[in-house]
Amino acid sequence: MEHVQPLTRSFSWRAGALAVALLVALALAVAGGVVLVHRQEAARSGPASSPAPKPPALPLRARSRISVLVLNGNGIAHVAGNTATQLLARGYRHAIPSNAPSLEYARSLVLFRRGWEPEAERLARDVKIPTVAPLDGHVGRAYAHVPLVLILGR
Repeated sequence: MEHVQPLTRSFSWRAGALAVALLVALALAVAGGVVLVHRQEAARSGPASSPAPKPPALPLRARSRISVLVLNGNGIAHVAGNTATQLLARGYRHAIPSNAPSLEYARSLVLFRRGWEPEAERLARDVKIPTVAPLDGHVGRAYAHVPLVLILGR
């Protein structure tokens, strides 16, 4: 048979509150440690998914200050001349029509020299061409001053 023994010591409400506070503090410390470990693992695995901040955008050069070399790369007669006329009507300074070294371009594209990408993207929007790329080759000496090249493909 069991006998119930009376407690000789009484518990105060302060001791109970202290015990609860210690348990909450311990839980918060564990949760904080989990967050820190997660952040350290993310830092080790590479940069966060958010893109790096872009440098401030420079204002676009006016069309009236831009020369464009328009190359016929599809073999259709007068297409470079007609497109050059349209560019001049839009306000471009010079639009020089010529033939591309090859008449086998599958699609049209806009090429740009370093530092001219924003203007190339605007030109691509003007003529409704989705492909914009850096100019990686050499253009003839007569066109060395031209920052943008528009190649008209099929």
